[in-house]
Amino acid sequence: MALVRWDPFTTFARLDRDFDELVRRTWPTAGRTKYVPAVEMVTAGSDVIIKLELPGIDVDKDVAVEVDNGRLVVSGERRDEHENRTAGVLVRELRYGSFRREFTLPEGVTADAIEASYDAGVLTLRVKDVAKPAEPGRKRIRVTAGRPEAPTIDGGDPEPTV
Repeated sequence: MALVRWDPFTTFARLDRDFDELVRRTWPTAGRTKYVPAVEMVTAGSDVIIKLELPGIDVDKDVAVEVDNGRLVVSGERRDEHENRTAGVLVRELRYGSFRREFTLPEGVTADAIEASYDAGVLTLRVKDVAKPAEPGRKRIRVTAGRPEAPTIDGGDPEPTV
């Protein structure tokens, strides 16, 4: 009979794996993650530029950008459908899910100070630093297609920093 040295880390790893399996069997949706678009925020002078990765989404139908009581809210629905037919075999993958990202706006920033554009799967929001009192309530922001306007080089807005 071979002598095996006890390793507590192996035991803990096995316990962790068994617990994960138990949770997946008990709650089948626990292993699925909700879609959360990646976000990048940079400053450009006194403006803040927020970029959200939303590949393959129809922004006209599936995305809403709103200001709601001092918060910038980006919400929508992701629909991803793929179909592959090979030698009489049909493989269809359907992924659906809603998403929502919220950002607290500085005091005094209104919906009129926010520009939104969508290009190549990236939603770009430019929040201009405006010192106007915030309007209570909800207001929708229109998203335009195409690249956002680049800052000018003639001493205007500096390039965004990461």
